[in-house]
Amino acid sequence: MKKNETIDLHMHTTVSDGTDTPEEILARVRDAGIDLFSVTDHDAIKAAGIIPGILSDGDPAFLPGVELSCRDGEGKYHILGYGYDPAAEPINTVVSDGHRRRIDKVKYRLAALKKEYGFTFPDKELEKLFSLYNPGKPHIGNLMVKLGYVKTRDEAIRDYLNKIRTPSAYLRPEEAIEAILASGGVPVLAHPTYGSGEELILGEEMDERLKRLTGFGLRGLEIFYSGFTEKIRAQLLGLAEQYDLYITAGSDYHGGNKLIELGDTGLEEGMPFPAGLRRFLDEVVNTRKA
Repeated sequence: MKKNETIDLHMHTTVSDGTDTPEEILARVRDAGIDLFSVTDHDAIKAAGIIPGILSDGDPAFLPGVELSCRDGEGKYHILGYGYDPAAEPINTVVSDGHRRRIDKVKYRLAALKKEYGFTFPDKELEKLFSLYNPGKPHIGNLMVKLGYVKTRDEAIRDYLNKIRTPSAYLRPEEAIEAILASGGVPVLAHPTYGSGEELILGEEMDERLKRLTGFGLRGLEIFYSGFTEKIRAQLLGLAEQYDLYITAGSDYHGGNKLIELGDTGLEEGMPFPAGLRRFLDEVVNTRKA
């Protein structure tokens, strides 16, 4: 890839909590002039099986992706996986377990909303909700707006859904990293400075986190990200060099569910790619292009 080509390796479809289908997101990627993209649905790899079959000659390069939600005693993590084999058993087992946990959490949250706040949901709306592949808090929030319980989805999530303590079953980061590696993929820490809620992880705390995660086999950091300042990127670039990690770039596009544009990664047009990003393109993308 040339230095002035456009990359977006973090986006979501209706397979998780985006509003564009895989077919629609491909059309938007084309229109946005993106040259390399990856769909990283939460705990789901369904799009990785759909998109290669709908690509045409001249379309952007596609890299299979996923975003695995993890937690341990030290906090929350989102681990991106790139370039894995979509047919590999380890990644399929992890996403299957993640799907089950997500469905269980939706059921738990709906029951808690009824018990604690008296919010009820018509059967027809519940059928639509559970017809989604991986429903979550944004979908419940949209339904709460539709039924008049709140004015905005953000209000639903902030004032109600985030206050409901769900069952504690979760995927540990080392399990996510192991499954990605065992499936031939590359594990990357998504939006590294973001922790639980409004938590911002920087300095020594970030250094300690990376020591642990690289010990599990973490291979990269998402440094060019829609929500990051230049100061945050500069600190992360130093850590990527210190730990010899790949660098990736992603917008975290969710369609209408977030005010983020495709390609909004902080990589300016014509900007020379950092060495870690260039290595990722040469060693990961160029050997796995769909």
